[in-house]
Amino acid sequence: MKRSIKSILALSAVSALAIIPTFLPVGKASAQTFASNGTDANYLGGGISVGVTDGDSPIYDDDSQVGGNIQGRFAIPNAPISARGAILFGGDSTALMPLVTYDVPVAPNTNLYLGGGYSFNTEEGNSSPLGNKDAIVLTAGAESEVGSNVVVYGDAKWGIDSYRDSDSDAVSIQAGAAYRFN
Repeated sequence: MKRSIKSILALSAVSALAIIPTFLPVGKASAQTFASNGTDANYLGGGISVGVTDGDSPIYDDDSQVGGNIQGRFAIPNAPISARGAILFGGDSTALMPLVTYDVPVAPNTNLYLGGGYSFNTEEGNSSPLGNKDAIVLTAGAESEVGSNVVVYGDAKWGIDSYRDSDSDAVSIQAGAAYRFN
């Protein structure tokens, strides 16, 4: 019962994040403010990924893992949302994640973002930096353009119930640099 309540809460949070933009104004003035204060960069980059949690299964590989990440962002024009993708590798498995985020400009060329998606584990039962099974994922992070065509990013990802034979959640922290391609 405990596991299903957590799954329902996580799914509700992801659903709420997905529909919030439909209630926000995204007219011309809103789009101009967003582009002038934050970043609207589309990018692809890589860096480090550190799993900071372990599962508690005596059967499956569920140790925390240190590895790498490849992350990308496609900013939806004239809207404060982005489609993102993340690949976390390390250990004996890889976590593949499509994500949608709500982006908040906080300074020139800098955004904070919050969103969710789903993690697909390529070798279920073997550890990646974000657990050892498929799971709903919530993410929060920051991104900033620091030079011509260079973006740095950092985020945390929370995999809900992402270990086999365990009620444990997984948390990983990522940081990297990316090439802006627009």
